[in-house]
Amino acid sequence: MQIEDKVVVVTGGASGIGKALCERFAIEGAGAVIVSDIDQSGIDATVKDISSKTTAVGIICDVAKEEEIENLANNTLEQFGHIDLFCSNAGIFTAGGETVSTGNWQRIWEINVMSHVFAARSVLPSMLERGQGYLLNTSSAAGLLNQVGSAPYSTTKHAAIGFAEWLSITYGNRGIKVSVLCPQAVRTNMTAGGDGGVAGLDGMLEPEQLADTVIETLNEERFLVLPHPEVLTYMRRKTDDYDRWLGGMRRLHERFAKVYKQREISSD
Repeated sequence: MQIEDKVVVVTGGASGIGKALCERFAIEGAGAVIVSDIDQSGIDATVKDISSKTTAVGIICDVAKEEEIENLANNTLEQFGHIDLFCSNAGIFTAGGETVSTGNWQRIWEINVMSHVFAARSVLPSMLERGQGYLLNTSSAAGLLNQVGSAPYSTTKHAAIGFAEWLSITYGNRGIKVSVLCPQAVRTNMTAGGDGGVAGLDGMLEPEQLADTVIETLNEERFLVLPHPEVLTYMRRKTDDYDRWLGGMRRLHERFAKVYKQREISSD
């Protein structure tokens, strides 16, 4: 997909990866960029930043609520007639293991997984009617590998990739393209004040660097968007010898256990 003249929706567009995507899509000549988030002031700032380059519209949306994603999609369709690319990007991190409260498990599940389901329900009918459309779902390298220190994050990101795979398998022959963004550490609010922990071992990228990889992958219409190319090597090691890989991950767990324990305490 070439972004020029396309109508693009981005959730989580007020900051971090989402904001960088909005800015890059505008530079690439998108016909319209719809900036969505729960942060109205952040939405306004992103819209202001890109409005000289493209038609920019801000729509507030809590992705954990299906009716708000439906509203986001319907408002976009009413204004522009179609959606070419929907970037389901918003997500959260919760430190801890199986003892994380059920309420926090449910919250991260709704935001990191169900938001992608809600997005698909909202935009696929019009895309399938046109016979074309693109879904870019933000997951994480944690969804391909794992996340030391966070069972909720790892579990939900694995589920997000599984759902994206299913969408591609089910609708790929009907004109629907699907890609899943799987970075390691990125300098965003999620990693503020730290070095990214385990995910930062291969370096922390700026959101703008991720946007470069996204554009490249969309152009080639590949499924995996891997800003950290090392992730592909780790995936191969994992599938080549699962038990050896698990042993290596246990060693990483021991190395970073104190760091993530502190994050768990801080989030309580």
